[in-house]
Amino acid sequence: MATKEEDVKLLGFWASPFSRRVEIALKFKGVSYEYLEQDIFNKSALLLELNPVFKMVPVLVHKGKILAESLLILEYIDQTWKNNPILPQDPYEKAMARLWAKFVDEQVGPVCFKSVVKADKGIDVAIEEAQELITFLEKELSGKDFFGGKTIGFLDMVAGSMIPFCVARAWEGMGIDMIPEEKFPELNRWIKNLNDIEIVRECIPQREKQIEHMMKVAERIKLA
Repeated sequence: MATKEEDVKLLGFWASPFSRRVEIALKFKGVSYEYLEQDIFNKSALLLELNPVFKMVPVLVHKGKILAESLLILEYIDQTWKNNPILPQDPYEKAMARLWAKFVDEQVGPVCFKSVVKADKGIDVAIEEAQELITFLEKELSGKDFFGGKTIGFLDMVAGSMIPFCVARAWEGMGIDMIPEEKFPELNRWIKNLNDIEIVRECIPQREKQIEHMMKVAERIKLA
């Protein structure tokens, strides 16, 4: 059952995959919420008040309770609203979903993006290193419509917000097809399945706007 809008607030940023995955989860659960767009380069007093430790989005506020960090928020949403489970019910499958989510956020996202942007060892080596990581996810998807099985779940929300609609668009802006269909047929089929879901499409940033943003982020990384 959806909660009242005034009970749930989400502080996010339109281009953040971490914000987008939380929005997908809330929509998947049918939870009404108030979305508060933030400027992550000029952080608001509200964001700093609600998340003084990390000073980042997303931040979920539910009935006065404040929660940061997207993976924790996804689990909180799943445990609070029991309909349409996000995490697998089997303990082993649940642990594996968490493991792969950690892999996406700590390896695939930052390593692939930064290696291609900086390309210290050359662009061909950077692409090879990035695709080597992505190959693990290609194998994990074999024979499945989604990581979660027949419908989207925890890992689909995590990987789906990060890989096709964030990192891949950064590569695309540099003229690189990092996930060619002939090399990654399972991932490309999965991306098409994600695009067929209305609530996912509602949370995907506009392509050209996202590419422009990722190019600006890339420039900051190069200068770092």
